[in-house]
Amino acid sequence: MPRQIWLLVIATTINVTGGSFLWPLNTIYMHNELGKSLAFAGLILMFNQAATIIGNLVGGVLFDKFSPYKTILFATILAVSASVVLAINHEIISYSIMLVIIGLGIGATWPVMFAMAGSIWPEGGRRAFNAIYVAQNLGVALGATIGGYVASISFNYIFIANATLFFVFLLIVLLTFKSMDKSRDRQMHTSIIEQSGKIKSKSSFKGLLILCVGFFISWLAYSQWQSTIASHTQDIGIPLEQYSTLWAINGFLIVFGQPLLKLVKWKSQKAYIFSGTAIFVVSYLIAMAADQFFLFVVAMVVLTIGEMLVWPAIPTLADEMAPKGRAGFYQGFVNSVAAAGRMLGPVLGGVVVDMYNIHVLFYILLGLMIIPFITTGLFDRGMRNKETG
Repeated sequence: MPRQIWLLVIATTINVTGGSFLWPLNTIYMHNELGKSLAFAGLILMFNQAATIIGNLVGGVLFDKFSPYKTILFATILAVSASVVLAINHEIISYSIMLVIIGLGIGATWPVMFAMAGSIWPEGGRRAFNAIYVAQNLGVALGATIGGYVASISFNYIFIANATLFFVFLLIVLLTFKSMDKSRDRQMHTSIIEQSGKIKSKSSFKGLLILCVGFFISWLAYSQWQSTIASHTQDIGIPLEQYSTLWAINGFLIVFGQPLLKLVKWKSQKAYIFSGTAIFVVSYLIAMAADQFFLFVVAMVVLTIGEMLVWPAIPTLADEMAPKGRAGFYQGFVNSVAAAGRMLGPVLGGVVVDMYNIHVLFYILLGLMIIPFITTGLFDRGMRNKETG
């Protein structure tokens, strides 16, 4: 990989590790430490994800219209400032406001990171976006694993660690990212959309919308592992520390499973999505029947294999579909769709479980997972017709 991609990978790992000290413990802190209801905690987290969606869209637009370096610099300064305030004062009012500001700042960085990966290494294709994806999950694994031990000593250290790593990320941006502005105009797409004027922006965005409908459904289903399925494991007597282990397995499997993933050499990103979605379905079938920790481990391993195939494919396709000068917006849109799935998934899943039970939710999820197969098959049909017409 090019040196600048490695810089993006290192910066992403540090950024996500800092964030992962905080996000797995948000609900526990607000409910157990501050004495707020689960409904209140869920509302604050919904605002956090809503701010992330706004940040995704704004960051993507600013990448295209302004400066990638200045965009990510301003967004990071915003997140660092909020995290420092949070380290000093984490009572409920300050906590709630700063969590939303962090969501806005960090949300604006991700479309820039993904768009820069595509600009710096256009010939890398899927590999460029997979590198960022792996770095994200290494950060999740490290942050979630270490964060639990740090929190057991004192929650105060969690906020300090979060602010410290965000500040390190800011230093990396200041010292190394400015030269990456020059890479923004090096986008040379040679895949399903040739930049020859034949394919208009309107048809490209229509294809992106269709593709992202399935992406949203996949994230809506995936988010149940952090909400309703998490609660379900507690209801059947699986200790919290064992449930936390599932996410460590998820993160480290994504990192150390990359050599095996290289054996999969499908030329079409659609093939990755089709196969990964089918694997998602298998994981939900296993989780639906699981009544002991080992079966949830198996379900998580299967789920992780599925996401290793699907998640990098979506930003890759978005980069391929983006007309010249619109890569940032397309990456921002993809990231905002994922955030929307994470925001609405726990709410909708919780309503179903409250009204019925977890098994009804699983049946609904299995039915919904038909949609990504349909949208993946259809999203580029109009574009291909225009190419051959």
